[in-house]
Amino acid sequence: MPSNDLHRRHLAACAAAPSYPEVGATADAALPPGYSWLRRRVHLGRGRAVLERAGGYVLGWGAQLGSGLAVHPAAARTDPGTTVLLRLRPPGLRLPRLVIPCRVVWAVETPDRIGFAYGTLPGHPECGEESFVVSMDADGEVWFEVAAFSRLAAWYARLGRPVALALQHLAIERYLRAVARAATAP
Repeated sequence: MPSNDLHRRHLAACAAAPSYPEVGATADAALPPGYSWLRRRVHLGRGRAVLERAGGYVLGWGAQLGSGLAVHPAAARTDPGTTVLLRLRPPGLRLPRLVIPCRVVWAVETPDRIGFAYGTLPGHPECGEESFVVSMDADGEVWFEVAAFSRLAAWYARLGRPVALALQHLAIERYLRAVARAATAP
């Protein structure tokens, strides 16, 4: 995609409001009604070093980059209010990259929790929110959890509902694997 077009789309996304009213709801244990919910977690190891390594990876868009997405702008931080375009080109297909506009809606960096959530903006194939949080429990065990609530929004996603849902589950499994790899890296 030409950089001028990407820049134009990013400016439009920055000016847009979220495409769902429950902004920030993934920060709560109970997800909002009226959406499909997904919550998956993986054990990463034990101790502060694992928490900090995995947390830094997550805050640097590692789950997304490690699962094959590109982030525009590349230097974007995971601070609340940051707007990004995630880009995906399905492997083996000669289609233009799918551009997925998102905004960071909350972030956390405490001694036992590190992560953030982003929500969808107009033009995203779904509407809803995903969170990416690394946490350490009282026993020192470190976990990475992805929580999401969403509804299909784009006509092509609704038309191909089974495929769209399978792709969402695949993406989340890829996020989990990417962070698990990063947590165990030397």
